[in-house]
Amino acid sequence: MNILINGGTRGMGRATVEILSENRENRILVTGRNKNALTSLKESSVNKNISTFVSETPLTEESLESLKNHLKRENIKLNVLINFAGILYKSPFAESEELKAREIIETNFFGPALLIRQLIPFFGSGSHIVNIGSMGGFQGSIKFPGLSWYSASKAALASLTESLAAEFTEMGISVNCICPGAVQTEMLEEAFPGYKALVSASEAGTFIADFAINGNRYFNGKILPFSLSTP
Repeated sequence: MNILINGGTRGMGRATVEILSENRENRILVTGRNKNALTSLKESSVNKNISTFVSETPLTEESLESLKNHLKRENIKLNVLINFAGILYKSPFAESEELKAREIIETNFFGPALLIRQLIPFFGSGSHIVNIGSMGGFQGSIKFPGLSWYSASKAALASLTESLAAEFTEMGISVNCICPGAVQTEMLEEAFPGYKALVSASEAGTFIADFAINGNRYFNGKILPFSLSTP
């Protein structure tokens, strides 16, 4: 399968890349802003089936056009897209900075949305788009102080997922959103120092990798909670 992972240099994204690369039949293109991390990921691949693309965060029209040209040159038709790329700033809403708030929305919502729109010509019938949301953006879940902008951006991504599933039905493209709770990643540690999650990045990556390959046989337009605890 041809798989594009948007934001795969650390945490759940990197774990998912590593698991998917164990299948030598998979060709995986990983985007990220950290060039050194991308190089390390590529060099660690036993099957040499990982390629990388340095992208800006938030995604810009220029970087999106460059990515499209890369796919055209390599003659790649995508079977799977997984949108991991995201940022989190923890701050009380009343004290939040507008620039950081806009960066969260741009990165967590507009980035994946614009990427999907640009990549429509590269998907065929049977393709699967997996957006990585959050329990913070899952309706009815417990919310935590300081994560208002982050949770709102992930809620928007979840709503977009449902809408795109309806629009892409005739093209045979499935769109789903997985909403992880606490997973032991760098992002979690930065937001909640000392907190120990019940799920490791590797465990989450195993679940997401399997879902990306097989989940569209059973789900479309679904917002799926993936959590043993709160947050």
